[in-house]
Amino acid sequence: MPVTPYDLAMGDHKPPRLATDPLATLTALLGYQRTSLVGKVDGLTTAQAAWSPVPSGTSLLWLIGHMADAEQSWVVQRFAGRPVALPGKATTGKSDDLEQSVAAYRATWRVVDAIVAGASDPGELCRADDTEPPVDLMWIIAHLVEETARHAGHADILRELIDGQTGR
Repeated sequence: MPVTPYDLAMGDHKPPRLATDPLATLTALLGYQRTSLVGKVDGLTTAQAAWSPVPSGTSLLWLIGHMADAEQSWVVQRFAGRPVALPGKATTGKSDDLEQSVAAYRATWRVVDAIVAGASDPGELCRADDTEPPVDLMWIIAHLVEETARHAGHADILRELIDGQTGR
C-alpha cells in the first residue's frame, strides 16, 4: 500500500518543494505541517500526549484538537458556510483519547481538502465570515499553514520533553 501524506510517522521529513500555482503550493505545505504535527504523537499513550509542562495546559493532545477545530472553523464554517458536524469531533482539545483525536483531525483534513478542491476561485470570500476585513480562501489556507507550523513547533518541544524524540 503506498504511503500518503496522512500516513507519515515521525522522522526528518523535508517539506515539499513545488513550482506550481500558489494554492497548490499552500495546500501541499499545509499537508506537510499537518503530518508533522500528527507525527509528534506517534507511539505515545494518551496520558503522555495529555501531559503539559506549562501553566497554560498546552499538550500534544490539546494541539491536535485545537488544529482540528481551527480547520473546521475557518474552512467548513466560515468559508463554506456549513455547520461543523464531524463524528468524534475533538472540540478545543477536550477529547481524552489520543486515537480518537487523531482520527477526528484526519477526518477534518479530508473534509477541508474536499472543500478547497471544490472551490471555484481561491480569491472567493468567506460565506459566513465574522472577521473584518473579510478574508478569502487563499488567506485562510496561508493562515492555517502558519498556525499549524507554529503549533508543530510547540509539539516538537513537547515531544522532546516527553521522551527525547525529535524530527519533522
